[in-house]
Amino acid sequence: MAQSPEQKAADGLVVEAVLAGDAAAYRSLVERYQRRIYAMVTGMVRDKEEARDLTQDAFIKAYKNLDRFRKDSSFYTWLYRIAMNLAIDHLRKFGKRKNVEFDEQIGTGDGDGGLDDRHRIGDPAKELARKQLGDKIFDALDQLSPEHRQIVVLREVDGLSYKEIADTLELAEGTVMSRLFYARRKLQDMLKEEIAR
Repeated sequence: MAQSPEQKAADGLVVEAVLAGDAAAYRSLVERYQRRIYAMVTGMVRDKEEARDLTQDAFIKAYKNLDRFRKDSSFYTWLYRIAMNLAIDHLRKFGKRKNVEFDEQIGTGDGDGGLDDRHRIGDPAKELARKQLGDKIFDALDQLSPEHRQIVVLREVDGLSYKEIADTLELAEGTVMSRLFYARRKLQDMLKEEIAR
């Protein structure tokens, strides 16, 4: 999800206001980005409660280090990097966590914050099949290294471009493409085996 120059500039003004002493202005950044950050972190750690805690930690860490934010950068990219690093550190420290139910509604809201009608009511057989597929996908994601998982989440869940991923992770675009190719190929192989069973 590319950020418009207008949004980047608006975020910069909020950051300046916070640094000038208006701590309450930070709330607008939290409200603007908490859902997207939470969706990404949930995709990484697969535990809703831990994702909430890590999301909150990311916003707190960003707030405490706001004076280090480069004004010419995108606040969202900077925040995303903080949240992703916290998620990766969490995975390294705690490894795989308990399995949680696949929640396909994360990140599927419509433009005004409501849930898409397609996700409210449906055929129970289709919902079961979708849940089972989601479980298989998440199980396969769990088998990837944190570095490869984050590339998949950034690209496939959050919809970032290669350049945005490269900027977020401070990698060359070629490295992003290579990791994504490897991760997709590995996922494809794992899912073929799983679906064939």
